[in-house]
Amino acid sequence: MHAFYSSIPVRAEGCAQCAPLEDLLVFTAAGADALSFLHGQLTQDVTGLTPDAARLAGYCTAKGRLLATLVMWRGATADADDAPQFYGLVRQDLSQALLKRLSMFVLRAKVKLAAAPLHVAGVQAAPEQAAALEALSGALPRSPWQRVDLPSGTWIAAPSADTRLRWWWIASDAQLEQSAALVPALGLAPAEHWHAADLAAGIPWISSATQDVFIPQTVNLDLIQGVSFTKGCYPGQEVVARSHYRGTVKRRMAFGTVAGSSLQDAALAGVDVFDAAQPGEPIGRVVQAASDQGIVSVLFETTLAALPDGDLRLSSADGPRIAAAPLPYSITP
Repeated sequence: MHAFYSSIPVRAEGCAQCAPLEDLLVFTAAGADALSFLHGQLTQDVTGLTPDAARLAGYCTAKGRLLATLVMWRGATADADDAPQFYGLVRQDLSQALLKRLSMFVLRAKVKLAAAPLHVAGVQAAPEQAAALEALSGALPRSPWQRVDLPSGTWIAAPSADTRLRWWWIASDAQLEQSAALVPALGLAPAEHWHAADLAAGIPWISSATQDVFIPQTVNLDLIQGVSFTKGCYPGQEVVARSHYRGTVKRRMAFGTVAGSSLQDAALAGVDVFDAAQPGEPIGRVVQAASDQGIVSVLFETTLAALPDGDLRLSSADGPRIAAAPLPYSITP
């Protein structure tokens, strides 16, 4: 953990909560062909993205199965060919394999992919706490997926399930070292606190445990601006487009909570979900889980028919009960 985060005192109330996110990694793509190359690899419209915005995107196999989800944004325009033209935020546990696979398809394109020496934190604040933070940081984006570059780093507004404002804060060593003025407005929070809010907001993070399992629609990527249906081809595009235009999506990602601090959220990704009323076969699978204050939050893919009245269980038909709760966006037609 960077020394800056260690300087933030633990404050339960009264200020914005800052959670270092060491399980996320930033990578860059530099070179004249960086944007066009990634435009042909990801589910998102890379070349059409405006400089003041970020978006979710997916990277799929040829069969349309997700190998990664990422938050992506364009770099500042620069004349140098080696300046980053693209940034992506991905899970640390799959980042090395992702960069290796993407690099296999570079061929003669002028693009270089690399992990970036940048730190990631999640910052959450009530509106009045955000005002105190902005008095020290400068104006922060308020609408989800808007971004701004400040002396302290890049701030990307994240979706929220409630009235709190949320940002991914990406900063270099030098930017963190110059951010001491922000400390009075921040309280240190555990990463699980941020991850649980991510799940409540319905943001799917593919991990190494769930690679090559889901198509974008079954983790709602199309519902949260993570898929462009007007751009050109990319790996798996035919499968994704067919499911979209034929209206054949019968499975979606839902949110729920499980009481009981004994569950290990890190081991739940990929675990089967059952309906106790139909114990023969699993009806879905956990996408991601996070444990916060004795409650385990889960995003899980399942059949639409199992919602909202199914007796949902983790791991087996008599396993811990999942209490389904609404997402901040609709998953039904």
